[in-house]
Amino acid sequence: MTTEQTKKEFNPSHNMTSKYATLMETSGEEVTVVNAGVMLTKLLQVSAGSIYSNTKGVIEFDVSNRMTALKEIIDEASHKVIVFCPFRHSIELIMTELRKAGTTCDAIHGDVSMHKRTELFKNFQETKNPQVLIIQPQSASHGVTLHAANVVVFWSPVMSVETYLQCIARIDRVGQKNKMTVIHLQGSEVERRMYRMLQNKVDMHEQLVDLYRQEVEGESNE
Repeated sequence: MTTEQTKKEFNPSHNMTSKYATLMETSGEEVTVVNAGVMLTKLLQVSAGSIYSNTKGVIEFDVSNRMTALKEIIDEASHKVIVFCPFRHSIELIMTELRKAGTTCDAIHGDVSMHKRTELFKNFQETKNPQVLIIQPQSASHGVTLHAANVVVFWSPVMSVETYLQCIARIDRVGQKNKMTVIHLQGSEVERRMYRMLQNKVDMHEQLVDLYRQEVEGESNE
């Protein structure tokens, strides 16, 4: 599923791409895998709803279309739903909005202890609620069976094919009796490109510089 921004919405990724491209151009800095990866991560954070400022504050962006799409997916799901989101503050945003809408949900991220994660996984698998589990991929992408869900939603692309496949494998386990669905939420061209690469099992890290340059060149042609 694709979420497009309306004409009234600000698409912040364009301004950010220009800013970083200008900084690198004026400083004469070469675009390397490292700094291209940092910049793409920042663009993904903006598209996902928030980014940390230089003073460690959080700047939030309008992702109401994406949130509406997620709520519709959950409403239409025949069983439980797992939402994978790489960014901590966006996880908090998703959980807050879903709970406001009356959806039962829990979240697992890097600050959740192993004991608590085990408890949340067990609860998700064996009880009626929560209906939704929001997971930071690196916190639960390996070895966990969560086939109480049959829908996986990626709030934002992950940076690794292995992580992407392992996320999907959480519901594709022995004992899964329901038709499975994987949904990509996206609202920017860089997200579309990254999802295509993940689906085609293209090594993302070998393509970071090209992805960044395509984003800059695409913007300059608008």
